[in-house]
Amino acid sequence: MKAIRVHEGGGPEVLRLEEVGDPSVGPGEVLVRMKAAGVNPVETYIRAGGYMPVTYPYTPGSDGAGEVAAVGDGVTSVKPGDRVYTTGSLTGTYAELALCQETQVHPLPDACDFTQGAALYVPYCTAYRALFQLGHARPGDAVLIHGASGGVGTAAVQWAAAAGCEVFGTAGTENGRKLVAELGAHHVLNHTEAGYLDKGLELTGGSGFTVIIEMLANVNLMKDLSVVAKGGRIIVVGNRGTLEFNARDAMRRDATITGMLLFNAPEDAMRESYAALFAGLSQRTLRPVIGQKFALADAPRAHEAVMAPGSQGKIVLLP
Repeated sequence: MKAIRVHEGGGPEVLRLEEVGDPSVGPGEVLVRMKAAGVNPVETYIRAGGYMPVTYPYTPGSDGAGEVAAVGDGVTSVKPGDRVYTTGSLTGTYAELALCQETQVHPLPDACDFTQGAALYVPYCTAYRALFQLGHARPGDAVLIHGASGGVGTAAVQWAAAAGCEVFGTAGTENGRKLVAELGAHHVLNHTEAGYLDKGLELTGGSGFTVIIEMLANVNLMKDLSVVAKGGRIIVVGNRGTLEFNARDAMRRDATITGMLLFNAPEDAMRESYAALFAGLSQRTLRPVIGQKFALADAPRAHEAVMAPGSQGKIVLLP
């Protein structure tokens, strides 16, 4: 099979398309023929080296969707030919075939095509955990979602709107802001404009945001502390550098700043996310947005695109 392999840390150029042997299916394992693989910013951090331990060479990717090609002994939840999406992989999803544990494959609702299936795990489960499990968002809460036109952002807008929150989304382009509004945001802010958070604060009646989903903490965290509500929660989903802030801003508001990494979530929290995700997709309150599609050989370009400003929805590879 063809797969992307990484032999050393570095820039996008270290992503190489190679011919490798097909994975063998063991007990409790499922082999998925990949129709689409999702690309996430975290995979660029891992590829660069130093973000987390890896064994070289490896194939990136945890998001994907396709058809079950084979199952190992003891597998009962899926069978060959089933449409599934993945929430992790033993061998990586940037490939024509991906070997997964049975617990890492889930039925793909009929409402989703394969590219949308590749947009589910990291974006939607990250957004769900940030909003509800850590941010404790409730109906009526004012929720600010930075970078609302991106993969996690579009998921968060849909989750929050479906839950009855008052949704404020930011985006840097006209098309991005249009998308955020179409997905259910009640207020859309241009984060390239000076004073955009002050405008958002006015729209809350001066009380501030109950929950803030922060995608770029090194740029925005200090500003967030000036607009978070008393007792509000800031959930840091993304960060690309160091920062300095005055903790008194958090003290004055009894505000909580929580960092999160999806891979730290306990199993019961993930089961809750998967159940909520299946329900939302089946009821069509959730609609994955695909921004760009790349051939598997163009994985380096996909890694550049996922880190570029102005993203709209999820970036996927087509094996």
